[in-house]
Amino acid sequence: MRLLPLLAVLALAVPALSGAAPAADGTCARDLLVAQSSQRVALERLETLGTSDADRCRGWRQHVDTMRRAATVYGRCLTGAERTERLAQVQGSAKEFSDLLGTRCRGR
Repeated sequence: MRLLPLLAVLALAVPALSGAAPAADGTCARDLLVAQSSQRVALERLETLGTSDADRCRGWRQHVDTMRRAATVYGRCLTGAERTERLAQVQGSAKEFSDLLGTRCRGR
């Protein structure tokens, strides 16, 4: 009977040691991998954008969307300094490209 409270304490301690907050459905590990991969692909995609305004605007919109999705995952699944750093990175990138969209892609 004393094993049950011990398991409850361990269940709370393990995620704290790993640096990731547990998702209610246990999907954070997968979601973090997908977010990191999507972020890497988005950065690579920026390097291959076409030269037309339409191509750039479309690519910038996709980039902003990807960074916002990554921010959602990082905000939900990370804790501490890693959470702060990753959120600052993707939110900063999303803001930078949102600003470009606002000034250079009106109506495109």
